[in-house]
Amino acid sequence: MLFRPNDDALYAALLARDPSHEGRVFACVKTTGIFCRLTCAARKPFRRNVVFHDSVSACVEDGFKPCKRCKPLQSASETDPTIEALIAALEANPSRRWREDDLVRMKFDPSTVRRLFRRRYGITFLDLARRLRLRRGAEALASGRQVIDAQLDAGFESASGFRIAFARLLGVSPANFTGNEALKADWIDTPIGSMIAVASERALHLLEFFDRKALPIELKAIQRSAGAQIGIGQFPPIEQVRHELAAYFKGEACRFDTRLQLTGQSFQRLVWAELMLIRPGDTRSYATLAILIGRPSAVRAVARANGANRIGIIIPCHRVIGSDGSLTGYGGGIWRKQWLLEHERKYFSLGLTVSEA
Repeated sequence: MLFRPNDDALYAALLARDPSHEGRVFACVKTTGIFCRLTCAARKPFRRNVVFHDSVSACVEDGFKPCKRCKPLQSASETDPTIEALIAALEANPSRRWREDDLVRMKFDPSTVRRLFRRRYGITFLDLARRLRLRRGAEALASGRQVIDAQLDAGFESASGFRIAFARLLGVSPANFTGNEALKADWIDTPIGSMIAVASERALHLLEFFDRKALPIELKAIQRSAGAQIGIGQFPPIEQVRHELAAYFKGEACRFDTRLQLTGQSFQRLVWAELMLIRPGDTRSYATLAILIGRPSAVRAVARANGANRIGIIIPCHRVIGSDGSLTGYGGGIWRKQWLLEHERKYFSLGLTVSEA
């Protein structure tokens, strides 16, 4: 949905087991790693431990598993026996590597299954199963497990199958990880979903929400521009930005001193520099940005440069809105853009800049 209640209102709906958001918003509990319907009867988590997502696919990509009590994957299954049967099969064996042949053997038409799952979840059944396996493997690798262990945890039948699936996310084969990569990636939890940070020893190259559709393309572009492969782990810039983001989301500070590595054309860097002058709690339109950089006719080019930003929040592209005041596109999702703007208006003075707060 385009505009949704803020997270505090959604948390109140979770406490009240309000059914009005059924199928449109899911509660993800960081302490248990599961996601639930807002009507779930399970014991309610503390507010600080809950994030909200608008789709099943976003919950899965953020590393959460479906709740066994409220069964969020089955919220519409009562009206469709195909969905009911396949979700039951997936829950019974989440590590299975599903193929279209399996659907045919179960006497389902693969094209019908694709249509049903896209309409209900925004993702195909085969992609849902693959992402659940992939997240299990990614979590195992991030915790220091061996590649073969991660492969088995993810339910892949071969190392090559796991490499191919993992490459879709990070653009790097886990079998090639040496621990000596010049670039490393790690996950950072936030109240509005996990982010992925990529850094060298000296600078941050990327900070994006994990469910951003363009993320795989951006990761490959970073590797090309840096001439280096991305591994999994931490460098000092990642740890630094992790602490700075924690302070930002708590409303304690809006200061980011992490060194950035910006790769882009001169026009893009000019736009990004102007973005960083927008004060927390304030906004600019694309047209105003174009005027400020001395290119009043380049409104569309400014919008493209804004969308090409790979350093979310620090380079605050979320502070750019339409000339009519509307919330325009944002790679992390319109609801996140609204959340960030409301958060900054609530906590940060208009007299402070990002570097001075």
